[in-house]
Amino acid sequence: MNLAETYLGQQVLQRVAGMVLRNPEENLPRLVDLAIRIAPLESHREIARKVKPFLDDKDGNWYKLGMRMLTETHPKVRERTAVNFFINASFLGIPKQREAEKRLGVKVPWAILMDPTEKCNLRCIGCWAGDYQLRHELSLETMDRVCREGGELGIHFYVISGGEPMVRKNDLLELARRHPEQMFHIYTNGTLITEEFAREAAERGNMVFALSIEGLEETTDARRGKGVFQKVMRAMDILHDAGLIYGFSATYTRKNTEEVASDEFIDLMVDKGCAFGWYFTYIPIGRDVDLELMATPEQRAYMFDRIREFRRTKPIFLVDFWNDGEAAVGCIAGGRKYFHINAAGEVEPCAFAHYATCNINDVSVEEALQNPLFKAYQKRQPFDPNLRRPCPIIDHPEMLRNMVHESGAYPTQLTANETVDEFAAKLASYATAWGELADKIWKDEHGEGPVAVGLDGLGSTSR
Repeated sequence: MNLAETYLGQQVLQRVAGMVLRNPEENLPRLVDLAIRIAPLESHREIARKVKPFLDDKDGNWYKLGMRMLTETHPKVRERTAVNFFINASFLGIPKQREAEKRLGVKVPWAILMDPTEKCNLRCIGCWAGDYQLRHELSLETMDRVCREGGELGIHFYVISGGEPMVRKNDLLELARRHPEQMFHIYTNGTLITEEFAREAAERGNMVFALSIEGLEETTDARRGKGVFQKVMRAMDILHDAGLIYGFSATYTRKNTEEVASDEFIDLMVDKGCAFGWYFTYIPIGRDVDLELMATPEQRAYMFDRIREFRRTKPIFLVDFWNDGEAAVGCIAGGRKYFHINAAGEVEPCAFAHYATCNINDVSVEEALQNPLFKAYQKRQPFDPNLRRPCPIIDHPEMLRNMVHESGAYPTQLTANETVDEFAAKLASYATAWGELADKIWKDEHGEGPVAVGLDGLGSTSR
């Protein structure tokens, strides 16, 4: 049952939605005022209080983004996004998750990431999923069960990746139809999006898309294949014409960091109608692993500075999933805020940590959340008091090694041709180099901060 309708009533929701859409410029700030008064958690009220000044500034980039989303999206998309994302997943879902945590004794995440398939129509260099077996798929029934069991725990946000999930486009549409109270955020290379699919997705109203891109045309085609950039541009046009919400997903490497952090690139994404952009730093797993492809520590710091500048000036919502560790209070994986189910059903801490102790085909979502690898993660999080060093893979690889050994986790890649000890050892020099720069940045920004911090296998801090 839809949480929002249960708690607030369908008529109230329809009146609020209608009020905002009839006069968004005047009524959107009023809706934020309402959230400040009635939000169930103080953290929600605090977020609303912080958002309010930006919506009052009609010349500001955030106001422009809000108005664009309210006026350019399909009515069904606006309605389902407002209800499912803001009310079900956040305002009402989070308190329900906290109640479940008390019963289960572990964290209940805000989101679940699922891979419907390992299959993909592209063969991108360095793909994080490129070393899966390219034959496994999650059945529609399994994905349906995960959504149903997750919903019972208050989880209303489901991220869909792969492989290329659009290989299973009909099943995705059916999943969205079966669960109208939940949001489905689909990562796609964009090449299989059609006008017919976009129209059907808009009718569902609860599907949002992130299109993968590496920068401008030459750079994107160099990694993804000739002609892919133009197909992504066309997919954005199709999604925009259908009134869907979408953005971009960019992996920054040693070769393209400056390009995806340029005004030219961001301005293009805004012009193409992107509401958001997700930045991922290259992690050396999957196909064609290359440590030299990793962004340098200096590039990683540069990216953070550029995104902060864009947040002040560009009408687009941007997140860097590694550099924004301070906002997320460290690593969000291992069931703390999300976890990953790959196409074989293996329950992994995140999309980049290819280790598991259980398979979703054999256990319920509740049982999966209580697995020993997730517990090992949660007792150590955050992995460093310097939240610019959040990741147990590239920032603290010794922690990943310790957690895998402690939990008895097994590797989930096809060619597990190195042990977790060997994997951690090859990332040690990068972790040290970034740690030295990150500690300097942290101290400059926060005053006295962690310097030469080390974390032992039990998660305690030594200086």
